[in-house]
Amino acid sequence: MSVKPSAAAPRPHPPSVDRVLTELRGRETGGADPAALTAVVRDVVAAERDRLAAGEVPRDAATLADEAWRRISGFGHAGLEPVLNATGVIVHTNLGRAPWPAAAADEAATLARDFLLLELDRATGRRGARARVAEDHLVALTGSEDAYVTNNNAAAMALAVGLAGRGGGVVVSRGELVEIGGGVRIPEIVRRAGARLIEVGTTNRTRAADFEVALADGRARVVLRVHPSNFTMAGFTEVPDARAVADAAHAAGAIVIDDLGSGALLDTAEYGLTHEPMPRERLAAGADLVTFSGDKLVGGPQAGYIVGRADLIARIRRDPLARAMRPDRVTMAAVAITLGLYRSGRAVTEIPVWRMIATSRSELEDRARSLAARIGADARLVDLRSTVGGGSLPGETLPSAGVALTSHRPLTPTRLLAALRQGEPIVIGRIEGDRVVLDLRTVEPARDADLGEAAIRALALRP
Repeated sequence: MSVKPSAAAPRPHPPSVDRVLTELRGRETGGADPAALTAVVRDVVAAERDRLAAGEVPRDAATLADEAWRRISGFGHAGLEPVLNATGVIVHTNLGRAPWPAAAADEAATLARDFLLLELDRATGRRGARARVAEDHLVALTGSEDAYVTNNNAAAMALAVGLAGRGGGVVVSRGELVEIGGGVRIPEIVRRAGARLIEVGTTNRTRAADFEVALADGRARVVLRVHPSNFTMAGFTEVPDARAVADAAHAAGAIVIDDLGSGALLDTAEYGLTHEPMPRERLAAGADLVTFSGDKLVGGPQAGYIVGRADLIARIRRDPLARAMRPDRVTMAAVAITLGLYRSGRAVTEIPVWRMIATSRSELEDRARSLAARIGADARLVDLRSTVGGGSLPGETLPSAGVALTSHRPLTPTRLLAALRQGEPIVIGRIEGDRVVLDLRTVEPARDADLGEAAIRALALRP
């Protein structure tokens, strides 16, 4: 006797879009547009259909309505979350580089909510300069004739190199043909500007005489010098005297552009670090233009600065690409406030990057001792070394202090680090040896208690 195979159980279907919408409309939806609600609900129902096809347990219309509303609510957020940076890396590229000064952040948020006198002269009612306050600060801080603000330093360099003109020669030492980050390389910037790259010297040794040879035929219009702010080269090396190169360039009718990369408006040597070249120094040594970043060591929002000769800045202002590279109004406001803090002598106390650099080790040790006591037996004070980061001052470190966390099986150091990263607040630390360490140089003192509570919660986990 044959047995008929039993019929397969019918595959469950998700609630219809209309059922989920009915459930959703019965709640407070904050005035969301019906078309937007419908589009999200369709996506949620489609995802539920895929879940059911994979054998998952069905969910009702109310649950799917909850999921739809969570998605809609999430659209109103930037998708970025603040973190406690306990890595000891002051300018951390993956964490947004430099945190803005509080004054800049507050003022920018206020100005973003209203119309403002961006390009309108209050006295005359006519169109006025867009970024004059920030540029006036740069002139005063660097001793330049004029200044221009772009949206990042790569843009600043591209505009400056563009002065060479289509097919114009740009002379660069082979030792300075660097990659500045994100896969962007100096030769590519020169080519994209429409100029012709002329390499001189060798990777490890370049002299002023090498530039003189390249400039002799008169075809070179720009000498570009790139400060290697994101790497070091030691051993059998030689770099040419800046003034000698500038004299050779000017004698041949070429201009000199110095790219300082991260830039510095304060002397890093005063805080136990190697001296970082400053824009004022490079202009005094014969550079016609100097470019540098507005974040990184300046410690403000992402921007690029060009300072130097007024006639060259005027040409850059007229470049059609300059408009495509200009910052928005909120960034310009934050740039002006950040630079104003330098002019008012408050940079070290009010700009987070410089406050972190200037904090003494003894102060960090006192904080670390208190934090270890707060966390308990699984934490102890440790000596650490912090770095500036962000492609600035490579190989340079600052003495620091923090706490080392002892994790117990099965909570390995890697899992503890992940637990800190997934907690609230989010904490980003680092592993040294077989321990998770939290470096306090990059944590604001007001957040020490939050850091301690986050560590206690993470240590209590038993994965």
